[in-house]
Amino acid sequence: MIEEIQRAGSGSRRDQARQLITDLETRGSQALSLFISCLEDTGQNMLASLLRTSSQAARQHPEAIRPLDLKPVVLRPEGLKPESLGVGKQDPLMPTPGKLVPVVLGPKELWPAKLRPEVLRPEVPRPVDIGSGGLSDVCEYQVVGAQDRAKGNANLAYVLSADPCGRCLIVNNVHFRRESGLRTRTGSSVDCERLQRRFHLLHFVVEVECDLTAKQMVQALVELAQRDHSALDCCVVVILSHGCQASHLQFPGAVYGTDGCPVSVERIVNIFNGTGCPSLRGKPKLFFIQACGGEQKDHGFEVASTFPEGQTPDSDPEPDATPFQEGPGTVDQPDAMSSLPTPSDILVSYSTFPGFVSWRDTKSGSWYIETLDSVFEQWAHCEDLQTLLLRVANAVSVKGIYKQIPGCFNFLRKKLFFKT
Repeated sequence: MIEEIQRAGSGSRRDQARQLITDLETRGSQALSLFISCLEDTGQNMLASLLRTSSQAARQHPEAIRPLDLKPVVLRPEGLKPESLGVGKQDPLMPTPGKLVPVVLGPKELWPAKLRPEVLRPEVPRPVDIGSGGLSDVCEYQVVGAQDRAKGNANLAYVLSADPCGRCLIVNNVHFRRESGLRTRTGSSVDCERLQRRFHLLHFVVEVECDLTAKQMVQALVELAQRDHSALDCCVVVILSHGCQASHLQFPGAVYGTDGCPVSVERIVNIFNGTGCPSLRGKPKLFFIQACGGEQKDHGFEVASTFPEGQTPDSDPEPDATPFQEGPGTVDQPDAMSSLPTPSDILVSYSTFPGFVSWRDTKSGSWYIETLDSVFEQWAHCEDLQTLLLRVANAVSVKGIYKQIPGCFNFLRKKLFFKT
């Protein structure tokens, strides 16, 4: 009996209980009564009373528990005749061609007074490949609906409703002092103009500072952080300069001032933490770094592809790299551990992987900024920032003979959609 109960009720405890009562009812006229008495002896009076009442009702009205006469329902494609299904006569319950009716399983006595047809949801399209291609109907149909729902939910996405939505500071270091040993960054002005126009279209107030020393860079960033951002929703910092590796705890790399002195990315980001910039607490702070992360040149690996799109034979790419230096007086040391709060609402996008060079064309500007501008132009209206940066990484990774792959350190708590 125990095995039968376990076998019949393997799906749930309710099935096991039902099988137990069924077995007791068929084990003799006294089996169920003795079971109810045991329940009362062990203090389970409510369950005993329920079983006793049900048992008495079953004896008085045995027809109430007779199996119901269920009618089978044949499902067939629209327009298919009953004869082809082996049915000799048209069933009145069957739908006629061109007319859909709901299917109800069970006795007619239990049918609801009014039946409502089932509403079928449209098939959800499969995700599209994240590339750098142009705008498509797939984006409009698949992405916009989901992204719009996220935009309207403050728990899922940052609210960028202010106009202007924030400030954007671009530091463009092109000409470096002779004693720094750093070359002129030809083509960087093209990057600066692109970003200035792009973030203006994204409803930012854009400010540009050119050829700043390390000390001037820090001063400009501190002044930006100390401003009142209460009426704004976001803040963007762009650094265009030479760069190198640097000691760090959270964010790798450093960027050079025109005097050849580096400022660590970690120090730049921490200027805008909750202590240094209280009016930006809980608001996204975005940093875009176009500078080398080191001096390694990535030759990549062989793949089946043609000449990279956008790479012309007469282009002249050059790196924003300088040798890695570490030691007293050569690299800004990070703040003490106790003064580094947990990063929050921060995204740092690097033009290249730490330790590798970042390529810049002397005519068309850097690969990273050129691609970033193009992707934002095509997709910022319907995709969040993380998806946009994936497109940038994919597009940059196929450029040139030497390879480059952008990346980011993301401490945002929500999705970010630019205001377009």
